[in-house]
Amino acid sequence: MRAVSSSTLELLREVLAGEDAYLVGGALRDELLGRELVDLDVICADSRKAARAFAARSGGAPFALSERHGAWRVTFPSGECVDFTPLRGSLDEDLALRDFTVNAIAEPLSGGEIVDPLGGRRDLAERRLRAVSERIFEDDPLRLLRAVRLEEELELYLDAATEKLVRARAELVASPAGERILAELERLGWPGYERLEELGLLAPLDGSLELVSRVERSLADSPWLRLVTVFGERLRRLPIPGELDRYLGALLRAQSPADDSPRQIHRFRRTSEPWALDALAFLGAAEYASAVRLARETEPEEPLLRGDQLGVAPGPLVGKLLELIAEERAAGTISTPEEALELARRRLEPS
Repeated sequence: MRAVSSSTLELLREVLAGEDAYLVGGALRDELLGRELVDLDVICADSRKAARAFAARSGGAPFALSERHGAWRVTFPSGECVDFTPLRGSLDEDLALRDFTVNAIAEPLSGGEIVDPLGGRRDLAERRLRAVSERIFEDDPLRLLRAVRLEEELELYLDAATEKLVRARAELVASPAGERILAELERLGWPGYERLEELGLLAPLDGSLELVSRVERSLADSPWLRLVTVFGERLRRLPIPGELDRYLGALLRAQSPADDSPRQIHRFRRTSEPWALDALAFLGAAEYASAVRLARETEPEEPLLRGDQLGVAPGPLVGKLLELIAEERAAGTISTPEEALELARRRLEPS
């Protein structure tokens, strides 16, 4: 989601000024922390009516997010979105059903005092992450991962009772839908994964920190690199997108170049691009990074020959000959189309 502008929040307050509606959850928490707002969550008596009213004034597109829970969302071409959900009982009852006290705070959109029945603002001030109740992880086990993410993102720490709950319910961490697990994992940094291990949450997810120490983080660092390092082939047990699957395969297949010669760097890049630097970071082989960068910068824009210029019937042989020509060009043994044709001719001659 894209960061929400202050004008969107102000318009929301204006549209719902006379309604029984509240800004809640992460939006209010981040506002109190002085952080950029990346989503807005509103609870109200009639979520459908509120969403449609806001969409009509803002020009956004309203749609039902969850028929079961009565949730609605208003989206904008910019990527901003605002979620509306119905109150579950009284306001205090609704807040008591949330995950952590720092997310169980509400602000009336019509104006007035912040509602904080569980001491969330004090917990924010003391940098504490505290469970609303002992059942939060049984009600939604994804909160086990969210606890670690919020610790890392917001620089909070689990209070003793909540940490005890996390450890006691650790075996539940793999039970949510794979898409939800992956979304939380992608937001973790290296310290987050270390915290998962410390709390007993990584093993049930089939993760391991065994390879973490070899990764050259100064060369490359990304959510995907962390996922591959921690889960390896086991990452495919989650519903990963196709591009991440290709990234995973490239890194797992990668072998460090034998040396930094143009030929060896070409062979390495052939199997690892466009992620060659990530592959070097994964292998802990940063010493070849300069050679990879140079090869990228000096790579010719056009091949010496096209497949239809080889005089060979279409098929696998064409690809093999073109790759041979590309490697020899990178190694500096040929540099002209004529030399490329001669190389192909020699390769095709009977031995």
